[in-house]
Amino acid sequence: MQHSNALNRLNRLPIGRFHKVTLLAVSFAYFFEFADINTFATTAPKLIKLWGVTIDQVAYVTSMSFVGMFLGSIVASTMADRWGRKRALLVTTLWFGVFSFASVFSWDIVSLGVFRVLTSAGLAAMTVVAVIYVNELYPAAVRGKFQAYAIVIGICGTPATNLVASAIVPLNDWSWRLIYLWGALGILLVLFTRRLKESPRWYESRGDHAKADEVLREIEASVAAEKGPLPEPAPPVDEAPQTRAPLKLLLQKKYLIPTLLLTVLWVTQTIGFFGYSSWAPTLLAKEGFSVQKSVFYVALTTVGAPLGSYLAALVTDRFERKWCLAAFGTVIALCGLLYGLTFNPVLIVVFGFLVNMFERGYTALAYAYSPELFDTRGRSLGTGVSYGLGRLSNAAGPLIVASLYQGHGYRSVFYFIAATWLFGAVALAVFGPLTRQARGATQKPRQEVVQVP
Repeated sequence: MQHSNALNRLNRLPIGRFHKVTLLAVSFAYFFEFADINTFATTAPKLIKLWGVTIDQVAYVTSMSFVGMFLGSIVASTMADRWGRKRALLVTTLWFGVFSFASVFSWDIVSLGVFRVLTSAGLAAMTVVAVIYVNELYPAAVRGKFQAYAIVIGICGTPATNLVASAIVPLNDWSWRLIYLWGALGILLVLFTRRLKESPRWYESRGDHAKADEVLREIEASVAAEKGPLPEPAPPVDEAPQTRAPLKLLLQKKYLIPTLLLTVLWVTQTIGFFGYSSWAPTLLAKEGFSVQKSVFYVALTTVGAPLGSYLAALVTDRFERKWCLAAFGTVIALCGLLYGLTFNPVLIVVFGFLVNMFERGYTALAYAYSPELFDTRGRSLGTGVSYGLGRLSNAAGPLIVASLYQGHGYRSVFYFIAATWLFGAVALAVFGPLTRQARGATQKPRQEVVQVP
């Protein structure tokens, strides 16, 4: 059977300029995804004063944004399978950039809410595609590290947005609009179009071995010119071309179990993290801190985010990802709880810093772990559905937070968030599959090679 042997040909490549340019492009997309996802949280305290927006309205806009994320995640899996990983990455990034730009011209909370839902759909869609794209282009033994490196760079969009917002939002009654213009700059990903390659594994999954081989030869030539002669790849394992994966595919046991586990992972991560990051500026402002101080304190805490992603890069390929995720989740629960039990500005910044650091490390680990639980056929669908359900769960999250805050006070919100993180950590520790041995198998002599999805 004809076979381009994409998996083994990619796995035996040393890291070269091709991988670094791809990393830069994905990091750029991540940067503005993380920048844009925080824009409403940083402008909400100002809108409460300008438009008379209520806590409940903030909750509804935030909730509907996560409905948009769910829809975007589901559509992304279809786009990535039908159009290819590269094209889907570009289209989804353009989508969220255009609607972030439209948010600049919002005239009330309803119009802003609509634009945020559409922006959020693009943000989640881009994330799903980017996770799959990195998973399929980098050697299995280091893909987790490069997934984390992309987050290290990309997550800088979070503190950048918060610091920009802390300086710009208080200036006057219209300056908050500039924060959405900032988020729209992700559109500039189009500058990388010619430097990006389509995933050969996507071509191969469609039975287009000639096109897969063409792209592989271009990548190999680029790496060989830089690094010298390449080692021979392991022999291929014949596989039949894959047809488009229907949704019912996830009902098969080998897809259903990882999909359910990853749904728990993304549900707890989404409610746990966004319950914190989306509400921290608003809740601090409601507790008596000025808008400027509340946004500034949160901006300082997000400086820990890049460090967390770098920490993930150091551990992700050295240890079992599931144990790293369980450990990080437990630390986040503890630090998040301590954050909610203090009103001391220094301790708010310290514990908030630790929450952001370990949460972003957790996210980087999860991005590497999620697609590894599926083969090529189920990867887009399983990753997209589980990630989308996680985002959909937070349609209820903000409403729960608002209800807890109004009914039981500030601290109850953080008890809830800590419990959510701890539940996810325990689920991963008990049910999470191990993946390190399979990844390491790609480094053994050829006769011992085990195919890693």
